[in-house]
Amino acid sequence: MTQDRPLLGIGLMLAFCVLAPLLDTASKLATETIPVGQITAARFFVQGALMVPVALLMGYSWRLGRRDAWLLLARAVFLLASTYGFVAGVQVMPIADALAIVFVEPFILLILGYLIFGDHIGPRRIIASIVGFIGALFVIQPSITAFGLVALFPLLSAFCFAAYMLVTRAMASSVPPVMQQLHTSIAGSLICLPIIAIADVTHWPTLDPVMPQGLAWLWLFGVGFWAAVSHMCMTMALKFTPASTLAPIHYLEILPAILLGYLVFGDFPNTLTWIGIAIIVGSGLYIIHREQRVAARIRAARPADI
Repeated sequence: MTQDRPLLGIGLMLAFCVLAPLLDTASKLATETIPVGQITAARFFVQGALMVPVALLMGYSWRLGRRDAWLLLARAVFLLASTYGFVAGVQVMPIADALAIVFVEPFILLILGYLIFGDHIGPRRIIASIVGFIGALFVIQPSITAFGLVALFPLLSAFCFAAYMLVTRAMASSVPPVMQQLHTSIAGSLICLPIIAIADVTHWPTLDPVMPQGLAWLWLFGVGFWAAVSHMCMTMALKFTPASTLAPIHYLEILPAILLGYLVFGDFPNTLTWIGIAIIVGSGLYIIHREQRVAARIRAARPADI
């Protein structure tokens, strides 16, 4: 399967943008009666159970080298922390506000790519990253005033998700995306089990599990189901269309998030949040544009170097 069907890839990425906010909505609904840690664990349990038949049908090998096993463990830890941070944020914040803060992840990824992989960063991209963080402050500052320091949890989620993406980049050529998701779900589940068991004894507030009642079962299943389906759409999109084409589309996720937040919870972004969203999205799109320009120059220079 090659990246030669851009319209199909764009359609799948648009599906991700519509489906991912359903995961966020299910998470927020679950927080009304279920601890954040239990919701985080449910994502990995359900997603892993759903990915097993997919992996079997596709006939992938389950074997891992030592390096990939350690990378997948790190990937699971970062995704666990990212999921926990986001769910803890939406427990008290509107989904759109939390998602807007998480959208600073490309700026963090740019900086970490420079520090870890030595990626070149020009001054214009550095300025765009600073502007993007300023945009995040437009969302964070009133959120801290209204909700307290819990408003910083989505920022933690963004940092951890950026680290998760870097680990994914490091193993992209050795482990197929479907198996990355499956093994990450399994590793995340194995990490969650002892934590939840200890919390059940110590009664740690955000981790102490409870028996779900009524619709809470549906919300917990929805967290894992929509995570599996939405991320599978994104994974398949990357098979048909280059990441550089799909990256700007990701920002459209904010629109379904705002709509669902309003319809389900009655939340609607205030003026400062709209300003912050505009600054973050504008800065992110500029960085993506610069990445495309730099990549194009590198490709154009290669024949002359040979």
